Amino acid sequence: MNDANAARNGLWIAAASFVLWGLMPLYWHLLKAVPSLQIVLHRIVWSTLLVAGWLAWKQGRGWLRATLARPRAAWMLGLSGLLIAFNWGLYIWAVNAGHVVESSLGYFINPLISVVMGVVFLHERLNRVQWTSVALAGVGVAWLTWQYGQPPWIAIGLALSFGLYGLIRKLVAVDAVSGLGVESVYLFLPALALLLWSETHGGGGFAGGYGLGVDLMLIFAGALTALPLIGFAFAVRRVPLSVVGLMQYIAPTIQFLLGVLFFGEAFDRDRATGFVFIWIALVIFACEGLWRSRRQSALPAAA
Repeated sequence: MNDANAARNGLWIAAASFVLWGLMPLYWHLLKAVPSLQIVLHRIVWSTLLVAGWLAWKQGRGWLRATLARPRAAWMLGLSGLLIAFNWGLYIWAVNAGHVVESSLGYFINPLISVVMGVVFLHERLNRVQWTSVALAGVGVAWLTWQYGQPPWIAIGLALSFGLYGLIRKLVAVDAVSGLGVESVYLFLPALALLLWSETHGGGGFAGGYGLGVDLMLIFAGALTALPLIGFAFAVRRVPLSVVGLMQYIAPTIQFLLGVLFFGEAFDRDRATGFVFIWIALVIFACEGLWRSRRQSALPAAA
């Protein structure tokens, strides 16, 4: 496969991954009868079996030992596993509790949260344009807080948990799928134990309580967890990161549209004002990143 075909395939797979992430509220809504914790536990168990099996097939049975042998990988991936489990749980609960629009806000502001974490924890420096983006997003969140009497806790919780997750994954040198595999292995036994405890104490419903259709959907939730991430990992090796960075807004945009048009959530003028500040911040941030990337890629040619 030549470079052009590889890039084209990577672009399509990246787009499919982000679209799938964006459409996931529809899937979790179909599982609304199942408690959010049960959905998360099933998601962990079935995605672990899928990802670990895939890694064993691609890398051999020693993939886990090889990944954990990396410096700081053992404890850092344990911590990132807890963060992503919290993120999944909060997201699924928010969708089924009627907060899809606020959930989309969390993933809209996540890139800017990541930038701030880079400054705080990695001592990175921002230019004036980037600081302007962060400030505008802060104004948007402050406006929403003032209008509704409290901060948008769901959005902030999703953005902070995923931002911290990304920070840890940046600090530990493992690829996306292997890292997910280790995180899943750490979470597998506690999740399985909680599921079995729930089934034996009347709190579950798998294999009889919810019906065969729901049981199959809970199993397939593992694939929905793993497949977009595997596709994303495939794409980032073939598509420029600047392009992938712009494409990441596909998912929250779809989630936002689903929240307003499909789920019928309120989106009045006051809420729209806060979102507009954040969207302007994202446009400035994305355009500055794209310009900087093109300028850097042009430097070798100029030399």
